[in-house]
Amino acid sequence: MTGPRAVVIEADGGSRGNPGNAAYGAVLKDADTGAVIAEDGTRIGVASNNVAEYRGLIAGLELAAELAPDADVEVRMDSKLVVEQMSGNWKIKHPDMKPLALEANRLAPFGTTYTWVPREQNKHADRLANEALDGKRSGVTVAADPGHRGDEAAPTEATDAVETDEPRWVAWRRQVQTTLVLVRHGVTEHTTQKRFSGGTSSANPGLSEEGRAQVRSVAEWLAPLGDRVDAVVASPVRRALESGQILAERLGVPVEEEPGFAEMDFGTWDGLTFEEVAAEYPADLDAWVGTTDQRPGGGESLQMVRDRVLAALDGVLARHVGGTVVVASHVTPIKVVVADAIGAPLESQFRMELRPASVTVVSFFSPPEGPVPGSGERHASLRAFNTLAPGVDLLDESTRW
Repeated sequence: MTGPRAVVIEADGGSRGNPGNAAYGAVLKDADTGAVIAEDGTRIGVASNNVAEYRGLIAGLELAAELAPDADVEVRMDSKLVVEQMSGNWKIKHPDMKPLALEANRLAPFGTTYTWVPREQNKHADRLANEALDGKRSGVTVAADPGHRGDEAAPTEATDAVETDEPRWVAWRRQVQTTLVLVRHGVTEHTTQKRFSGGTSSANPGLSEEGRAQVRSVAEWLAPLGDRVDAVVASPVRRALESGQILAERLGVPVEEEPGFAEMDFGTWDGLTFEEVAAEYPADLDAWVGTTDQRPGGGESLQMVRDRVLAALDGVLARHVGGTVVVASHVTPIKVVVADAIGAPLESQFRMELRPASVTVVSFFSPPEGPVPGSGERHASLRAFNTLAPGVDLLDESTRW
């Protein structure tokens, strides 16, 4: 082990107005010697006291992860709310608190303990927060020699961030995680007959009895996640919406319709089998397969679908920062999300297969205040792809093109 055996984090936050101008303070100390390892006092704009306190906790945990990654961690705060919530004794109900608590839980190493202390014993962190509010400091200060410093030793010059050589992907994995559980709808009569079935299909078939049974199996499989799921977001296309309603009922959450997650419009190909399209529109089919700008049957190109799917994705991530969302959608939109998440070219759509009622899981990472709308900055991790509920034949070819 390198560095201290154990560390103490003292954290606080405050708002002048509640909500009002807010800042946090965090101190990282060697638990054995009391020496200050690092301090952070930073303004965060307009926020409530509780948000500022959580931000102080997160800042302290970040310092521990950077400067004492192998140490045991004890957190001391005068916020009864934060201590009890992080200890698992109180439920987290306020929507502003949930993503912050999730971020703190992700940063806290296994075995982290939380201790409430009187305000008088948390003066160091409180002072840092007030200095930040008064414009006297901003950012992280790392002790030049933590092993030989006292509790109140003068800090080195403040910097905006701790210098680190860690890879960029490690840093964004420490941000707030929003997870999408993407479920392809169950089978319809078009699915079993292997027909193109677009998002604006005039037939717009609903789920067959088999399809409903498939989605119910997925709902039962996901049921243990119910208390972690914020909502079900569903394409308004009938088969996906019906799937979303089955999932939402079992999980006990509301359904949000999102047109951006509708299936590709296949134009005049809609309702035809692959063989029928090959016979009737051979040149168009050849031009479509493997390209992204060809519009099948005068419908939508892959590029058009990608633009609306990613716009919908940005909206969901902004509305559910730090949460888990189940998305009931279709083959093409789910593939678009996956390709974007792993940085694959859009043409990779033609090399992916998604079974009916399959589950794909992608986690996205952003700052606690959420992603910047329209920025296109999405850091993601693919956690599962085309996963099937237990008992389903992985090699069944009945619905394969």
